[in-house]
Amino acid sequence: MTVCTTLGAVFLTPVLTKILAGTYVPVDAVKLSISTLQVVVVPVLLGSCIQNIFPAAVKIVIPFAPLLAVLTSSLLACSVFSENVVRLRSSIVSAPSTSDPSFSLQSIFSGELGLVILSVLLLHFFGFFVGYFSAAISGFKEPQRRAISIEIGMQNSSLGVVLATSHFASPLVALPPAMSAVLMNIMGSSLGFIWRYVDPSDPKIET
Repeated sequence: MTVCTTLGAVFLTPVLTKILAGTYVPVDAVKLSISTLQVVVVPVLLGSCIQNIFPAAVKIVIPFAPLLAVLTSSLLACSVFSENVVRLRSSIVSAPSTSDPSFSLQSIFSGELGLVILSVLLLHFFGFFVGYFSAAISGFKEPQRRAISIEIGMQNSSLGVVLATSHFASPLVALPPAMSAVLMNIMGSSLGFIWRYVDPSDPKIET
């Protein structure tokens, strides 16, 4: 699944961006495709080459791979968010100052920032939801349902940040993928934590 989505991203990301955002901002589909190729496909090909050339070294690293993946993902999320703190601050600077904390939070989250957060939450929630139940309807077992749910719900937010900062003039374009990098990891980690304590072979959840 990851290979298919990785290869498909090179072609579909520029096309969908052109279709969905092309009427609002200038979109260079060719440059988007090249950037996507550099960020997504090249690392995958490099990893495959290393595995074929240095199989012994790969076997040594494999036991530590899950921990390294979690640490890398966490660092990436923190990096993406920290790089966009200024943009985040500029988006809420217009919120009126008041001594009432609840009113201040309401003012912030009822504006553009709230809309971004809500959109990101809904995007990933429906990704997990649709992935799981579409797999269930298709007759897949519980482990496959969970794998498909994670595959659809977890997306490459760093790619979004790279494309946003490289190909669009407004710095706020990078805000949604930056928020996605944080919220997606929280949602995915929470879901994984819950599923860790739910046996996938339980007959009650196989029906």
